[in-house]
Amino acid sequence: QVQLVESGGGLVQPGGSLRLSCAASGSIFSINSMAWYRQAPGKQRESVASSFYDGSTNYAGSVRGRSTISRDNAKNTVSLQMNSLKPEDTAVYYCNAVIKERPETHFRNYWGQGTQVTVSS
Repeated sequence: QVQLVESGGGLVQPGGSLRLSCAASGSIFSINSMAWYRQAPGKQRESVASSFYDGSTNYAGSVRGRSTISRDNAKNTVSLQMNSLKPEDTAVYYCNAVIKERPETHFRNYWGQGTQVTVSS
């Protein structure tokens, strides 16, 4: 069983910063990618930032230049540092990981429970 646990959400003023963290635990043989998604009220879930096995990263245009995703492969963790936050960044942020639990299994998609980020004065 694999679990993803997020932390670090909260209320922040416009222009402020926030760091989200996610730890994967359980039966983990290999992790392909780790990523952050978000879902605002009434909107579809969207990708925010991704970190791939080869070290490459990808960012949504709306957060590029304001956010940094970092990954610790030894600890199976991923973090998202967000700066210059805007009210439109308000959403529930979800951690995502593509994980192989055992050598003989396929990679599967896992999600955390989500953490609320609210940007408001």
